[in-house]
Amino acid sequence: MSEQPTERSGPDLATGIALSTRTDGEPLLGHAQGEAVLLVKRAAELFAIGATCTHYGAPLADALLVGDTIRCLWHHACFSLRDGTALRAPTRDGVACWHVERHDDRVFVTGKHEAMATVARSADADMPKSIVVVGGGAAGNATAEMLRREGDGGKITMLSADEWPPCDRPTLSKNSLTGTTPEAWIALRSAQFYAEQQIDLRLNTRVAAIDTAKRKLRLESGGSIGYDALLLATGADPVRLDIPGADMPHVHTLHTLHTLADSRALIARAAQARHAVVIGASFIGLEVAASLHARDIEVHLVGPEAVPMERVRGEAAGRFVRTLHEQHGVVFHLGTTATAIDGQQVMLANGTALPADLVVVGIGVRPALALAEQAGLAIDRGVAIDRFLATSAPGIYAAGDVARWPDRLSGAPIRVEHWVVAERAGQVAARNMPGRRETFDLAPFFWTEQYDFMLGYVGHAEGFDDVVIDGSLAERDCKLSYWRGGQTLAVAVVGRDFEGLRTEVEFERALRTPEE
Repeated sequence: MSEQPTERSGPDLATGIALSTRTDGEPLLGHAQGEAVLLVKRAAELFAIGATCTHYGAPLADALLVGDTIRCLWHHACFSLRDGTALRAPTRDGVACWHVERHDDRVFVTGKHEAMATVARSADADMPKSIVVVGGGAAGNATAEMLRREGDGGKITMLSADEWPPCDRPTLSKNSLTGTTPEAWIALRSAQFYAEQQIDLRLNTRVAAIDTAKRKLRLESGGSIGYDALLLATGADPVRLDIPGADMPHVHTLHTLHTLADSRALIARAAQARHAVVIGASFIGLEVAASLHARDIEVHLVGPEAVPMERVRGEAAGRFVRTLHEQHGVVFHLGTTATAIDGQQVMLANGTALPADLVVVGIGVRPALALAEQAGLAIDRGVAIDRFLATSAPGIYAAGDVARWPDRLSGAPIRVEHWVVAERAGQVAARNMPGRRETFDLAPFFWTEQYDFMLGYVGHAEGFDDVVIDGSLAERDCKLSYWRGGQTLAVAVVGRDFEGLRTEVEFERALRTPEE
Protein backbone atom coordinates (compact mmCIF):
# COMPACT_ATOMS: atom_id res chain seq x y z
CA MET A 1 0.00 0.00 0.00
CA SER A 2 1.18 3.48 -0.81
CA GLU A 3 1.57 6.32 1.64
CA GLN A 4 -1.12 8.99 1.87
CA PRO A 5 -0.44 12.08 -0.25
CA THR A 6 1.00 15.06 1.54
CA GLU A 7 -0.70 18.44 1.28
CA ARG A 8 2.07 19.81 -0.96
CA SER A 9 2.52 16.86 -3.35
CA GLY A 10 2.63 17.76 -7.04
CA PRO A 11 1.88 21.13 -8.67
CA ASP A 12 -0.09 23.99 -7.18
CA LEU A 13 -3.33 23.60 -9.10
CA ALA A 14 -4.58 26.98 -7.93
CA THR A 15 -1.88 28.66 -10.03
CA GLY A 16 -2.84 26.57 -13.05
CA ILE A 17 -1.33 23.90 -15.28
CA ALA A 18 -1.23 23.45 -19.04
CA LEU A 19 -4.16 21.36 -20.26
CA SER A 20 -2.05 20.09 -23.15
CA THR A 21 0.11 18.19 -20.62
CA ARG A 22 -2.81 16.12 -19.36
CA THR A 23 -3.68 12.67 -20.66
CA ASP A 24 -7.28 11.50 -20.67
CA GLY A 25 -7.91 9.18 -17.73
CA GLU A 26 -4.60 9.84 -15.98
CA PRO A 27 -5.16 11.40 -12.52
CA LEU A 28 -2.80 14.21 -11.51
CA LEU A 29 -2.01 14.63 -7.83
CA GLY A 30 -1.56 18.26 -6.87
CA HIS A 31 -2.70 20.67 -4.20
CA ALA A 32 -4.82 23.76 -3.74
CA GLN A 33 -5.30 25.96 -0.69
CA GLY A 34 -3.09 23.63 1.33
CA GLU A 35 -5.05 20.45 0.56
CA ALA A 36 -4.25 17.47 -1.63
CA VAL A 37 -6.36 17.53 -4.80
CA LEU A 38 -6.75 15.06 -7.66
CA LEU A 39 -7.32 16.53 -11.14
CA VAL A 40 -8.83 14.20 -13.74
CA LYS A 41 -9.51 14.74 -17.46
CA ARG A 42 -12.26 12.54 -18.90
CA ALA A 43 -12.88 13.29 -22.60
CA ALA A 44 -13.92 16.96 -22.71
CA GLU A 45 -14.63 17.22 -18.97
CA LEU A 46 -12.35 18.14 -16.08
CA PHE A 47 -12.88 17.09 -12.47
CA ALA A 48 -11.11 17.92 -9.23
CA ILE A 49 -11.75 16.02 -5.97
CA GLY A 50 -10.05 15.36 -2.65
CA ALA A 51 -7.08 13.02 -3.08
CA THR A 52 -7.54 10.80 -0.03
CA CYS A 53 -10.06 7.99 0.43
CA THR A 54 -12.32 8.62 3.40
CA HIS A 55 -12.33 4.94 4.41
CA TYR A 56 -8.78 4.18 5.62
CA GLY A 57 -6.93 7.11 4.04
CA ALA A 58 -5.65 5.48 0.85
CA PRO A 59 -4.25 7.74 -1.91
CA LEU A 60 -6.75 8.10 -4.75
CA ALA A 61 -3.93 8.96 -7.15
CA ASP A 62 -3.41 5.18 -7.38
CA ALA A 63 -7.11 4.46 -7.91
CA LEU A 64 -8.99 3.11 -10.94
CA LEU A 65 -11.17 5.37 -13.09
CA VAL A 66 -14.41 3.82 -14.31
CA GLY A 67 -16.56 6.22 -16.31
CA ASP A 68 -17.19 9.26 -14.13
CA THR A 69 -16.26 7.39 -10.94
CA ILE A 70 -13.03 6.56 -9.15
CA ARG A 71 -12.42 3.37 -7.14
CA CYS A 72 -9.98 3.13 -4.25
CA LEU A 73 -7.16 0.62 -4.62
CA TRP A 74 -7.19 -0.65 -1.05
CA HIS A 75 -10.75 -1.69 -0.27
CA HIS A 76 -12.68 -0.72 -3.42
CA ALA A 77 -14.61 2.28 -2.14
CA CYS A 78 -16.16 4.24 -5.02
CA PHE A 79 -16.62 8.02 -5.43
CA SER A 80 -18.28 10.25 -8.00
CA LEU A 81 -15.88 12.50 -9.91
CA ARG A 82 -18.74 14.95 -10.46
CA ASP A 83 -19.54 15.80 -6.86
CA GLY A 84 -17.29 13.62 -4.64
CA THR A 85 -20.20 11.56 -3.35
CA ALA A 86 -19.39 8.18 -1.80
CA LEU A 87 -21.25 5.82 -4.12
CA ARG A 88 -20.60 2.50 -2.42
CA ALA A 89 -19.15 0.91 0.69
CA PRO A 90 -16.89 0.47 2.50
CA THR A 91 -16.66 4.26 2.76
CA ARG A 92 -19.59 6.22 4.14
CA ASP A 93 -18.34 9.77 3.52
CA GLY A 94 -17.63 11.55 0.25
CA VAL A 95 -14.52 13.53 -0.68
CA ALA A 96 -14.34 17.26 -1.32
CA CYS A 97 -15.24 18.48 -4.79
CA TRP A 98 -13.44 21.51 -6.30
CA HIS A 99 -14.28 24.09 -8.94
CA VAL A 100 -12.26 23.81 -12.15
CA GLU A 101 -11.87 26.73 -14.57
CA ARG A 102 -10.25 26.73 -17.99
CA HIS A 103 -8.65 29.73 -19.64
CA ASP A 104 -7.25 28.90 -23.07
CA ASP A 105 -4.74 26.09 -22.43
CA ARG A 106 -4.52 26.59 -18.68
CA VAL A 107 -6.61 24.86 -16.04
CA PHE A 108 -7.13 26.24 -12.53
CA VAL A 109 -8.61 24.68 -9.39
CA THR A 110 -10.25 27.69 -7.76
CA GLY A 111 -12.04 26.50 -4.63
CA LYS A 112 -14.35 23.92 -3.09
CA HIS A 113 -17.95 23.32 -3.95
CA GLU A 114 -20.29 23.70 -1.03
CA ALA A 115 -21.48 20.40 0.41
CA MET A 116 -24.61 19.21 -1.31
CA ALA A 117 -27.67 19.40 0.90
CA THR A 118 -29.87 16.33 1.09
CA VAL A 119 -33.29 17.03 -0.35
CA ALA A 120 -36.09 15.18 1.38
CA ARG A 121 -38.29 13.17 -0.95
CA SER A 122 -41.82 14.38 -1.37
CA ALA A 123 -44.46 12.61 0.65
CA ASP A 124 -45.87 10.11 -1.83
CA ALA A 125 -48.87 8.05 -0.78
CA ASP A 126 -47.04 4.86 -1.78
CA MET A 127 -43.80 5.75 0.04
CA PRO A 128 -43.13 3.98 3.36
CA LYS A 129 -43.71 6.37 6.25
CA SER A 130 -41.96 4.12 8.75
CA ILE A 131 -38.93 1.94 8.02
CA VAL A 132 -37.54 -0.42 10.64
CA VAL A 133 -34.08 -2.00 10.44
CA VAL A 134 -33.51 -5.10 12.57
CA GLY A 135 -29.77 -5.41 13.18
CA GLY A 136 -27.01 -2.96 14.07
CA GLY A 137 -24.22 -4.47 11.97
CA ALA A 138 -22.81 -3.58 8.58
CA ALA A 139 -25.99 -4.05 6.53
CA GLY A 140 -28.34 -2.43 9.04
CA ASN A 141 -26.21 0.66 9.56
CA ALA A 142 -25.57 1.11 5.84
CA THR A 143 -29.30 0.93 5.16
CA ALA A 144 -30.21 3.58 7.72
CA GLU A 145 -27.47 5.94 6.54
CA MET A 146 -28.31 5.53 2.86
CA LEU A 147 -32.00 6.14 3.46
CA ARG A 148 -31.16 9.56 4.87
CA ARG A 149 -28.58 10.31 2.16
CA GLU A 150 -31.17 9.48 -0.48
CA GLY A 151 -33.50 12.01 1.11
CA ASP A 152 -35.93 9.71 2.88
CA GLY A 153 -37.78 11.95 5.31
CA GLY A 154 -39.83 9.26 7.02
CA LYS A 155 -39.31 7.59 10.37
CA ILE A 156 -36.28 5.31 10.56
CA THR A 157 -35.82 2.98 13.53
CA MET A 158 -32.77 0.73 13.94
CA LEU A 159 -33.08 -2.07 16.50
CA SER A 160 -29.77 -3.55 17.63
CA ALA A 161 -29.27 -6.38 20.11
CA ASP A 162 -25.79 -5.00 20.84
CA GLU A 163 -25.12 -2.67 23.77
CA TRP A 164 -22.80 -0.53 21.63
CA PRO A 165 -23.49 1.56 18.52
CA PRO A 166 -22.43 0.07 15.14
CA CYS A 167 -18.66 -0.35 14.89
CA ASP A 168 -15.99 -1.21 12.31
CA ARG A 169 -15.98 -4.91 13.09
CA PRO A 170 -13.25 -6.08 10.66
CA THR A 171 -10.81 -4.00 12.71
CA LEU A 172 -11.63 -5.97 15.86
CA SER A 173 -9.69 -9.06 14.75
CA LYS A 174 -6.89 -7.02 13.21
CA ASN A 175 -5.49 -3.66 14.39
CA SER A 176 -7.74 -3.37 17.42
CA LEU A 177 -6.53 -6.71 18.78
CA THR A 178 -2.89 -5.85 18.14
CA GLY A 179 -3.37 -2.62 20.08
CA THR A 180 -2.46 -0.33 17.17
CA THR A 181 -5.97 1.12 16.67
CA PRO A 182 -7.55 3.21 19.46
CA GLU A 183 -11.02 2.14 20.48
CA ALA A 184 -12.27 5.65 19.71
CA TRP A 185 -11.71 4.94 16.00
CA ILE A 186 -13.87 1.81 15.95
CA ALA A 187 -17.34 3.37 16.14
CA LEU A 188 -18.79 3.94 12.67
CA ARG A 189 -20.66 7.03 13.83
CA SER A 190 -21.12 9.04 16.99
CA ALA A 191 -24.34 9.11 18.99
CA GLN A 192 -24.70 12.69 17.82
CA PHE A 193 -24.74 11.54 14.18
CA TYR A 194 -27.77 9.29 14.68
CA ALA A 195 -29.55 12.07 16.57
CA GLU A 196 -28.84 14.63 13.87
CA GLN A 197 -29.95 12.23 11.14
CA GLN A 198 -33.09 11.41 13.11
CA ILE A 199 -32.26 7.71 13.10
CA ASP A 200 -33.87 6.18 16.18
CA LEU A 201 -31.09 3.80 17.22
CA ARG A 202 -32.28 1.49 20.00
CA LEU A 203 -29.55 -0.61 21.63
CA ASN A 204 -30.02 -3.76 23.73
CA THR A 205 -33.26 -4.31 21.83
CA ARG A 206 -34.30 -7.73 20.57
CA VAL A 207 -37.27 -8.57 18.37
CA ALA A 208 -39.37 -11.49 19.55
CA ALA A 209 -41.64 -11.87 16.54
CA ILE A 210 -42.76 -10.37 13.24
CA ASP A 211 -46.44 -10.16 12.32
CA THR A 212 -46.22 -9.92 8.54
CA ALA A 213 -49.99 -9.45 8.11
CA LYS A 214 -50.25 -6.48 10.47
CA ARG A 215 -46.71 -5.28 9.70
CA LYS A 216 -45.73 -5.13 13.34
CA LEU A 217 -42.73 -6.22 15.40
CA ARG A 218 -43.12 -7.52 18.93
CA LEU A 219 -40.15 -6.72 21.17
CA GLU A 220 -38.76 -9.08 23.82
CA SER A 221 -38.89 -6.22 26.32
CA GLY A 222 -42.59 -5.68 25.61
CA GLY A 223 -44.44 -3.39 23.26
CA SER A 224 -44.53 -3.36 19.49
CA ILE A 225 -43.39 -1.28 16.53
CA GLY A 226 -45.24 -0.92 13.26
CA TYR A 227 -43.52 -0.72 9.90
CA ASP A 228 -44.30 0.03 6.28
CA ALA A 229 -40.98 -1.47 5.17
CA LEU A 230 -38.62 -3.70 7.12
CA LEU A 231 -35.02 -4.75 6.66
CA LEU A 232 -33.95 -8.00 8.28
CA ALA A 233 -30.19 -7.82 8.96
CA THR A 234 -29.78 -10.20 11.88
CA GLY A 235 -26.41 -11.45 10.66
CA ALA A 236 -24.92 -14.75 11.74
CA ASP A 237 -24.20 -16.48 15.02
CA PRO A 238 -20.87 -18.17 15.81
CA VAL A 239 -20.74 -21.95 15.95
CA ARG A 240 -20.03 -22.90 19.56
CA LEU A 241 -17.39 -25.44 20.52
CA ASP A 242 -19.15 -28.39 22.17
CA ILE A 243 -16.44 -29.91 24.37
CA PRO A 244 -15.72 -29.93 28.11
CA GLY A 245 -14.35 -26.58 29.24
CA ALA A 246 -15.60 -24.58 26.25
CA ASP A 247 -17.49 -22.24 28.57
CA MET A 248 -14.52 -21.36 30.78
CA PRO A 249 -13.72 -17.62 31.29
CA HIS A 250 -10.51 -17.68 29.26
CA VAL A 251 -12.28 -19.16 26.20
CA HIS A 252 -13.51 -16.58 23.67
CA THR A 253 -15.76 -17.47 20.74
CA LEU A 254 -15.79 -14.99 17.89
CA HIS A 255 -16.34 -14.40 14.19
CA THR A 256 -16.21 -11.47 11.81
CA LEU A 257 -19.30 -9.93 13.44
CA HIS A 258 -18.31 -10.17 17.08
CA THR A 259 -19.17 -7.20 19.27
CA LEU A 260 -17.15 -4.45 20.85
CA ALA A 261 -17.82 -6.04 24.24
CA ASP A 262 -16.33 -9.31 22.94
CA SER A 263 -13.32 -7.39 21.64
CA ARG A 264 -12.75 -5.65 24.97
CA ALA A 265 -12.89 -8.92 26.87
CA LEU A 266 -10.47 -10.60 24.46
CA ILE A 267 -8.02 -7.68 24.57
CA ALA A 268 -8.11 -7.65 28.38
CA ARG A 269 -7.34 -11.38 28.51
CA ALA A 270 -4.63 -11.08 25.82
CA ALA A 271 -2.88 -8.38 27.84
CA GLN A 272 -2.14 -11.00 30.52
CA ALA A 273 -1.73 -14.11 28.37
CA ARG A 274 1.48 -15.90 27.48
CA HIS A 275 0.20 -19.00 25.69
CA ALA A 276 -2.76 -18.86 23.29
CA VAL A 277 -4.53 -21.60 21.35
CA VAL A 278 -6.61 -20.56 18.36
CA ILE A 279 -9.14 -23.21 17.35
CA GLY A 280 -10.10 -22.79 13.71
CA ALA A 281 -7.78 -22.18 10.74
CA SER A 282 -10.19 -19.93 8.84
CA PHE A 283 -9.43 -16.32 7.88
CA ILE A 284 -10.72 -15.06 11.23
CA GLY A 285 -8.60 -17.60 13.10
CA LEU A 286 -5.50 -16.73 11.09
CA GLU A 287 -6.02 -12.99 11.58
CA VAL A 288 -6.41 -13.47 15.32
CA ALA A 289 -3.28 -15.65 15.41
CA ALA A 290 -1.28 -12.88 13.69
CA SER A 291 -2.71 -10.22 16.02
CA LEU A 292 -1.93 -12.23 19.16
CA HIS A 293 1.60 -12.88 17.91
CA ALA A 294 2.05 -9.11 17.61
CA ARG A 295 1.49 -9.01 21.39
CA ASP A 296 4.40 -11.45 21.91
CA ILE A 297 2.08 -14.29 22.83
CA GLU A 298 3.01 -17.87 21.94
CA VAL A 299 0.32 -19.03 19.51
CA HIS A 300 -0.76 -22.56 18.56
CA LEU A 301 -3.40 -22.96 15.84
CA VAL A 302 -5.64 -26.05 15.64
CA GLY A 303 -7.74 -27.19 12.69
CA PRO A 304 -9.15 -30.42 11.22
CA GLU A 305 -7.96 -29.73 7.67
CA ALA A 306 -4.61 -30.84 6.26
CA VAL A 307 -3.96 -27.44 4.66
CA PRO A 308 -5.46 -24.22 6.07
CA MET A 309 -8.02 -22.56 3.76
CA GLU A 310 -7.54 -25.24 1.08
CA ARG A 311 -11.30 -25.67 0.57
CA VAL A 312 -11.94 -21.94 0.05
CA ARG A 313 -8.68 -20.64 -1.47
CA GLY A 314 -6.84 -23.69 -2.78
CA GLU A 315 -3.82 -25.70 -1.67
CA ALA A 316 -1.13 -23.29 -2.91
CA ALA A 317 -2.57 -20.30 -1.05
CA GLY A 318 -3.14 -22.42 2.04
CA ARG A 319 0.43 -23.68 2.14
CA PHE A 320 1.78 -20.17 1.62
CA VAL A 321 -0.27 -18.77 4.51
CA ARG A 322 0.85 -21.60 6.77
CA THR A 323 4.50 -20.92 5.94
CA LEU A 324 3.93 -17.20 6.55
CA HIS A 325 2.63 -17.88 10.05
CA GLU A 326 5.30 -20.43 10.84
CA GLN A 327 7.97 -17.90 9.93
CA HIS A 328 6.49 -15.70 12.65
CA GLY A 329 6.52 -18.53 15.18
CA VAL A 330 2.92 -19.79 15.05
CA VAL A 331 2.73 -23.55 15.56
CA PHE A 332 0.12 -25.48 13.55
CA HIS A 333 -1.72 -28.61 14.69
CA LEU A 334 -3.70 -29.70 11.64
CA GLY A 335 -5.64 -32.85 10.97
CA THR A 336 -6.91 -32.88 14.54
CA THR A 337 -9.46 -31.25 16.81
CA ALA A 338 -9.73 -30.03 20.38
CA THR A 339 -11.41 -32.49 22.75
CA ALA A 340 -11.27 -30.71 26.12
CA ILE A 341 -10.13 -27.47 27.76
CA ASP A 342 -9.12 -26.82 31.35
CA GLY A 343 -7.62 -23.82 33.08
CA GLN A 344 -4.11 -24.49 31.81
CA GLN A 345 -4.26 -26.43 28.56
CA VAL A 346 -6.16 -27.63 25.51
CA MET A 347 -6.26 -31.36 24.83
CA LEU A 348 -6.28 -32.55 21.21
CA ALA A 349 -7.70 -35.70 19.65
CA ASN A 350 -4.18 -36.82 18.70
CA GLY A 351 -3.13 -36.85 22.35
CA THR A 352 -1.25 -33.53 22.37
CA ALA A 353 -1.76 -31.16 25.29
CA LEU A 354 -1.17 -27.48 24.50
CA PRO A 355 -0.50 -24.91 27.24
CA ALA A 356 -3.15 -22.19 27.10
CA ASP A 357 -4.11 -19.30 29.34
CA LEU A 358 -6.13 -17.91 26.40
CA VAL A 359 -8.28 -19.86 23.93
CA VAL A 360 -9.94 -18.25 20.91
CA VAL A 361 -12.55 -20.22 18.97
CA GLY A 362 -13.40 -19.31 15.38
CA ILE A 363 -14.95 -22.38 13.76
CA GLY A 364 -17.59 -20.78 11.58
CA VAL A 365 -21.01 -19.16 11.73
CA ARG A 366 -24.62 -19.95 10.95
CA PRO A 367 -27.14 -17.38 9.67
CA ALA A 368 -29.39 -16.10 12.46
CA LEU A 369 -32.68 -17.39 11.06
CA ALA A 370 -34.95 -17.72 14.10
CA LEU A 371 -36.84 -14.49 13.45
CA ALA A 372 -37.21 -15.14 9.73
CA GLU A 373 -38.46 -18.68 10.38
CA GLN A 374 -40.98 -17.43 12.94
CA ALA A 375 -42.27 -14.92 10.36
CA GLY A 376 -42.71 -17.67 7.78
CA LEU A 377 -40.21 -16.24 5.30
CA ALA A 378 -38.81 -18.50 2.60
CA ILE A 379 -35.53 -20.07 3.77
CA ASP A 380 -32.74 -21.56 1.65
CA ARG A 381 -29.68 -21.94 3.91
CA GLY A 382 -30.33 -18.28 4.67
CA VAL A 383 -33.24 -15.92 4.09
CA ALA A 384 -34.15 -16.32 0.43
CA ILE A 385 -34.24 -12.97 -1.39
CA ASP A 386 -34.60 -11.92 -5.01
CA ARG A 387 -32.31 -9.67 -7.08
CA PHE A 388 -33.87 -6.63 -5.40
CA LEU A 389 -33.20 -8.02 -1.89
CA ALA A 390 -36.92 -8.60 -1.27
CA THR A 391 -38.01 -11.61 0.79
CA SER A 392 -41.11 -13.72 0.23
CA ALA A 393 -43.16 -11.38 2.47
CA PRO A 394 -44.39 -8.02 1.13
CA GLY A 395 -42.48 -5.05 2.50
CA ILE A 396 -39.67 -7.12 4.04
CA TYR A 397 -36.12 -7.06 2.69
CA ALA A 398 -33.00 -8.84 3.92
CA ALA A 399 -29.28 -8.11 3.62
CA GLY A 400 -25.97 -9.17 5.08
CA ASP A 401 -24.88 -12.53 6.45
CA VAL A 402 -28.43 -13.76 6.94
CA ALA A 403 -29.44 -13.37 3.28
CA ARG A 404 -29.02 -15.66 0.28
CA TRP A 405 -29.49 -14.12 -3.15
CA PRO A 406 -29.36 -15.31 -6.79
CA ASP A 407 -25.88 -14.89 -8.26
CA ARG A 408 -25.93 -14.52 -12.03
CA LEU A 409 -22.23 -15.30 -12.42
CA SER A 410 -22.40 -18.77 -10.91
CA GLY A 411 -26.06 -19.32 -11.75
CA ALA A 412 -26.90 -20.32 -8.17
CA PRO A 413 -27.99 -18.63 -4.93
CA ILE A 414 -25.11 -17.57 -2.68
CA ARG A 415 -24.67 -16.29 0.87
CA VAL A 416 -21.51 -14.30 1.55
CA GLU A 417 -20.12 -13.46 4.99
CA HIS A 418 -18.13 -10.36 4.09
CA TRP A 419 -18.35 -6.89 5.65
CA VAL A 420 -18.22 -4.93 2.38
CA VAL A 421 -20.88 -7.16 0.80
CA ALA A 422 -23.20 -6.56 3.76
CA GLU A 423 -22.72 -2.79 3.57
CA ARG A 424 -23.30 -2.66 -0.18
CA ALA A 425 -26.41 -4.82 0.13
CA GLY A 426 -27.73 -2.49 2.82
CA GLN A 427 -27.20 0.48 0.52
CA VAL A 428 -29.11 -1.19 -2.31
CA ALA A 429 -31.91 -2.20 0.07
CA ALA A 430 -32.19 1.44 1.18
CA ARG A 431 -32.80 2.53 -2.39
CA ASN A 432 -35.33 -0.26 -3.04
CA MET A 433 -37.42 -0.03 0.12
CA PRO A 434 -38.99 3.31 -0.96
CA GLY A 435 -39.89 1.83 -4.33
CA ARG A 436 -36.86 1.69 -6.63
CA ARG A 437 -35.95 -1.53 -8.44
CA GLU A 438 -32.16 -1.62 -8.29
CA THR A 439 -30.66 -5.07 -8.74
CA PHE A 440 -28.00 -6.28 -6.33
CA ASP A 441 -25.48 -7.36 -8.93
CA LEU A 442 -22.24 -6.26 -7.28
CA ALA A 443 -19.23 -8.55 -7.27
CA PRO A 444 -18.43 -9.61 -3.68
CA PHE A 445 -15.15 -8.21 -2.31
CA PHE A 446 -13.15 -9.29 0.72
CA TRP A 447 -9.68 -8.63 2.10
CA THR A 448 -7.51 -10.11 4.82
CA GLU A 449 -4.42 -8.67 6.49
CA GLN A 450 -1.96 -10.89 8.36
CA TYR A 451 1.36 -9.43 9.46
CA ASP A 452 2.63 -7.48 6.42
CA PHE A 453 0.65 -9.68 4.02
CA MET A 454 -2.59 -8.68 2.34
CA LEU A 455 -4.83 -10.72 0.05
CA GLY A 456 -7.81 -9.31 -1.82
CA TYR A 457 -10.60 -11.53 -3.13
CA VAL A 458 -13.25 -10.62 -5.73
CA GLY A 459 -16.19 -12.82 -6.69
CA HIS A 460 -17.43 -15.95 -4.96
CA ALA A 461 -16.49 -19.57 -5.61
CA GLU A 462 -18.15 -22.01 -3.20
CA GLY A 463 -16.45 -24.77 -5.16
CA PHE A 464 -13.87 -24.80 -7.93
CA ASP A 465 -12.30 -27.27 -10.35
CA ASP A 466 -8.97 -25.54 -10.74
CA VAL A 467 -6.87 -22.66 -9.45
CA VAL A 468 -4.72 -20.92 -12.07
CA ILE A 469 -1.84 -18.91 -10.63
CA ASP A 470 -0.32 -16.07 -12.61
CA GLY A 471 2.88 -14.92 -10.90
CA SER A 472 4.46 -16.05 -7.65
CA LEU A 473 2.95 -16.37 -4.20
CA ALA A 474 6.43 -16.63 -2.70
CA GLU A 475 7.30 -13.25 -4.19
CA ARG A 476 3.90 -11.84 -3.16
CA ASP A 477 3.10 -10.88 -6.74
CA CYS A 478 0.33 -12.99 -8.22
CA LYS A 479 -3.26 -13.44 -9.28
CA LEU A 480 -5.14 -16.65 -8.47
CA SER A 481 -8.16 -17.41 -10.67
CA TYR A 482 -10.77 -19.89 -9.40
CA TRP A 483 -12.39 -21.84 -12.23
CA ARG A 484 -15.45 -24.07 -12.37
CA GLY A 485 -17.03 -25.47 -15.49
CA GLY A 486 -14.77 -23.43 -17.75
CA GLN A 487 -15.71 -20.14 -16.03
CA THR A 488 -13.81 -17.85 -13.67
CA LEU A 489 -15.94 -17.35 -10.56
CA ALA A 490 -13.44 -15.53 -8.34
CA VAL A 491 -9.99 -13.98 -8.32
CA ALA A 492 -7.55 -13.45 -5.44
CA VAL A 493 -4.68 -10.99 -5.75
CA VAL A 494 -1.47 -10.53 -3.80
CA GLY A 495 0.53 -7.42 -4.64
CA ARG A 496 -1.75 -6.76 -7.60
CA ASP A 497 -4.49 -4.60 -6.14
CA PHE A 498 -5.09 -2.85 -9.46
CA GLU A 499 -5.84 -6.19 -11.13
CA GLY A 500 -8.29 -6.95 -8.33
CA LEU A 501 -10.12 -3.70 -9.05
CA ARG A 502 -10.21 -4.43 -12.77
CA THR A 503 -11.60 -7.89 -12.06
CA GLU A 504 -14.38 -6.37 -9.97
CA VAL A 505 -15.36 -4.13 -12.90
CA GLU A 506 -15.23 -7.06 -15.34
CA PHE A 507 -17.42 -9.21 -13.10
CA GLU A 508 -19.95 -6.42 -12.69
CA ARG A 509 -20.18 -5.93 -16.45
CA ALA A 510 -20.74 -9.66 -16.87
CA LEU A 511 -23.49 -9.59 -14.24
CA ARG A 512 -25.52 -6.90 -15.96
CA THR A 513 -28.17 -7.68 -18.54
CA PRO A 514 -28.08 -5.68 -21.82
CA GLU A 515 -31.00 -3.46 -20.75
CA GLU A 516 -29.14 -2.47 -17.58
